[in-house]
Amino acid sequence: MREGRRRPCGWLAAALAWAGCAVGPNYVQPDPPKDSSYTAGPVPKTTAVAEGQAQRFEAGRQVTADWWRLFENPKVDALIGQAIADNPNLQAAQATLRQSQDILRAGYGIFIPQIGGNVAASRQTSNPKLIGSTAPSSVFNLFTLSATVNYALDIWGGQRRQIEGLRAQMEAQRFTVAGTYTMLAGNVVNTAIAQAAYRAQIRATEDLIIIEKEQVSITRAQAEAGTVPFSNVLSLQSELASTQATLPPLRQKIDQATHLLATLLGRAPADFSSPSDARGLEIKDFKLPENLPVSLPSALVHQRPDILLAEAQLISANAQIGVATAALFPSLTLNSTVGMNSTSAANIFRSDNLFWSLGANLAGPIVDGGTRWYQRKAAIEAHDAVLANYRQTVLSALAQVADALRALEHDAETLNAQADSVHATSNALRLTQINCQTGIATYLQLLVADQQYHQATLAYVQAQAQRLQDTVALYVALGGGWWSAPQ
Repeated sequence: MREGRRRPCGWLAAALAWAGCAVGPNYVQPDPPKDSSYTAGPVPKTTAVAEGQAQRFEAGRQVTADWWRLFENPKVDALIGQAIADNPNLQAAQATLRQSQDILRAGYGIFIPQIGGNVAASRQTSNPKLIGSTAPSSVFNLFTLSATVNYALDIWGGQRRQIEGLRAQMEAQRFTVAGTYTMLAGNVVNTAIAQAAYRAQIRATEDLIIIEKEQVSITRAQAEAGTVPFSNVLSLQSELASTQATLPPLRQKIDQATHLLATLLGRAPADFSSPSDARGLEIKDFKLPENLPVSLPSALVHQRPDILLAEAQLISANAQIGVATAALFPSLTLNSTVGMNSTSAANIFRSDNLFWSLGANLAGPIVDGGTRWYQRKAAIEAHDAVLANYRQTVLSALAQVADALRALEHDAETLNAQADSVHATSNALRLTQINCQTGIATYLQLLVADQQYHQATLAYVQAQAQRLQDTVALYVALGGGWWSAPQ
């Protein structure tokens, strides 16, 4: 990605116009990606049909702010509403944004003359001998009212560059809020999908364990009758133990998903137990979105929060070059003082008690050992580092979108294959049941067919969940639609 001469827009254009006569380089926005596609090869307009559904990729279409509603799961909608309201990470990001806005407002004070006031009352004694007088010393009261005005002229634009940097830092925090919001929504939906998938896998595994126990029992009886070797029993027992060993990790995963969901919603796991929260979530309750937006790469750099955050940091680094450049030149400050002095509070406003001063202060470096010069060079190097980070952020974002697009393409193919497996093992189970009823097949063969069917079901559930989660990944990779969400 090369640096271009594209004209910035919005608040950035106003900032640069305001800082037009300031020393240091004006910000130049990097060129957006030139490619019209995210992948080296063409991405098909639709995925393969799986479960009777094909997902269509619509180039140039924008992500809606509430994209999670496309899954048509009211429980997930409610969970995200709770998360947005109560998530501590989002609240912290919002508070930091408000802090950065206040810091920016405070920074504007440098353009306004600084006016200070002073009211003083003291009791003093004089010693005339200090000025060679033989008059006796005296004790008196002194009342003073005074005001000072100081104004630093921003001749070189260093202060304007400083404000430009503060504004960029505020924008960076705004994009941090957007990124937190986007990732929060994605994490809630992904966790809900995972929880539903684990629940389905646990049920299928429990059914499979029942079948394998029956297989062990039947084979044991056959071994005791001498019709099969006892090694068959040991093999089936080993298989049963392996299946049983998969059940505790699945239960652990569903517990971990529940705990994660609780923390995302800003609640302790112990408080997250009502059925209205996430219990009862099922894979079948998630509708697969069919029409998927695919923003152009040139638009992605203007909507991904992490890219916009990196650009705001780049603007701030660019402004610091101007600040360091302005420090190389003299600064001019105007100052004045006006006040009243009197030994009597009642007479302090008499005209002969007035005093004032008006002056200017010009200060600048003469010999500083190259300190300011190398501080400017350090600011330039810092800018180059931030620019490289920006480019890397853009590349990573493009790769994430490409990964999501390819994943959805392959997810449909995988789900198709798993659906065929479920269909084939279901038919085999049905035929075996008929053969068993007519005496052609043994009950043990029926159990084996049932076992194969449940194993295929497990893989099918995993493929369903992966397709849903990769759909979430695409929405998040495209920026999550935060820019059209209510503030």
